[in-house]
Amino acid sequence: MIHQFIFAAPKPGMSAQEFQDYWVNNHAVNYAAKIPQIVRYLIDTRIPFAGDMGTPQLPHEGIAEIWLRSGEEQLASLQTPEFLEGARLDEPNWAAFWFTIVVDTQAHEIIAGPGMVEDADWVKMTVLLKRKEGMSLAAYREQSLGSYAETVSQLPGLRRYLHCHTQDGAYTFGEANFDSVEQYFFDDVDALKAAFDSPAYEQVKAARAALINPKYVFSMTAKEHWIVGPALREPS
Repeated sequence: MIHQFIFAAPKPGMSAQEFQDYWVNNHAVNYAAKIPQIVRYLIDTRIPFAGDMGTPQLPHEGIAEIWLRSGEEQLASLQTPEFLEGARLDEPNWAAFWFTIVVDTQAHEIIAGPGMVEDADWVKMTVLLKRKEGMSLAAYREQSLGSYAETVSQLPGLRRYLHCHTQDGAYTFGEANFDSVEQYFFDDVDALKAAFDSPAYEQVKAARAALINPKYVFSMTAKEHWIVGPALREPS
């Protein structure tokens, strides 16, 4: 299963609220959700959080999370009329496509929590990560799911935790922009802030510094909006 992350930014002149409203209520339901190969689809709309990481901060105001069963299904989705004559043509109406970041991953659920819940009111932080220079990809993947994941798991109030490794195909002709995407789930912004103010987060920062190039750590805090799912959609 491919767990794809698409970070999107508003087109010039469009406010963050207008962008998010159009994406959730128009583009997602009228175009993207109709692509038959997509078996799950949700949109994370950005909310303010002073602890978001990255210099400069990400210009994006939302993330599409898309699940596809295989690379073959993903390729087929890009050749459908629903994509070519629908979702793709609509993109310039709301998104600054030149800012778009796409990361295809293999997800690893470290803390399951309540799992994927359609009406969950939690907040989530999604973090883009790139390993430090000199570390092999194999070593990074092993440690990110080992000692690093164990350290993150100690954050107080953490409800669910995913660490998603970038798919091998992104390295065919060189380095991928990011090696993984991780997601922290909390009940609310106050719980997230309390975790980041805790001694446990100091341990997370130390563990992260042992693995990650600090120039390539970017995060976004958001709320979920399910469009397709969370139950897997059956093939049409």
